[in-house]
Amino acid sequence: MKQLTTILVLFSILILLSSFRSENDKIFSEYEMKEFSFQGHAAKIVFPNKKHEDNLWIWRARFWGTEPQVDKALLEKGFHLVYVDVANLFGNQEAVDLWDDFYAFCVSEYNLNEKTVLEGMSRGGLIVYNWASQNTDKVFCIYADAPVCDIKSWPGGMFKGKGNAKAWKACLNAYSLDTISVKTFKNIPIKNSVHLAKAGVPVLHVFGDIDEAVPYKENTALLAEKYKEAGGHIELIKKEGVGHHPHSLEDPKPIVDFLLKYVGYKE
Repeated sequence: MKQLTTILVLFSILILLSSFRSENDKIFSEYEMKEFSFQGHAAKIVFPNKKHEDNLWIWRARFWGTEPQVDKALLEKGFHLVYVDVANLFGNQEAVDLWDDFYAFCVSEYNLNEKTVLEGMSRGGLIVYNWASQNTDKVFCIYADAPVCDIKSWPGGMFKGKGNAKAWKACLNAYSLDTISVKTFKNIPIKNSVHLAKAGVPVLHVFGDIDEAVPYKENTALLAEKYKEAGGHIELIKKEGVGHHPHSLEDPKPIVDFLLKYVGYKE
């Protein structure tokens, strides 16, 4: 009887896991998708139904499946879509090192292009810029959406933004910082993005002008100023009367057109 109960419990768990998986898969149900663990981190790759001859790919940094209209548009253009979860590392060097390994894996295992398109929503902006600033030769362009560009703004809340106390504690721990040392910490997108500007990597930021979680003036505005000063190309799309959410654009064409232009896309 005990053995039968155990079997029934395990069977129920498997059904629940299958249901959860199917819910996730529905977002990209029309494409082949692989889900796996990479060095202990959840990872995914979605394959286009007809891949582009240049093996193009977009690398989403955070919030898998949220506002997927850009991802789907690029899949239809033959891009692969990849993801590895490093959310709780807040873009620190451990996350950058793991991304180095995942990049090498994607290029070698799936023969993807040696350059990628990066997509960073919200806190995803941290790892996108922190990795790209150390790998400027591996990036076609960047699409950042309401991106965190300074950990003091979010999750720190040290200026006018709301911040997040729990995430702030985890973030400081991830960087081995405290509330004093973080004030002079320089490895943040606002500062390290200059390397990308000098390398000629074009970037696009989409933001809401009443974002209270990741305020424009504390993040995108400061990064854009530095980027332009360093001779870089940055384009901004302002969503009037919009806060931190929703991300992306209802019609993603302006974003997609930007990305296709800077990968030199040809049908």
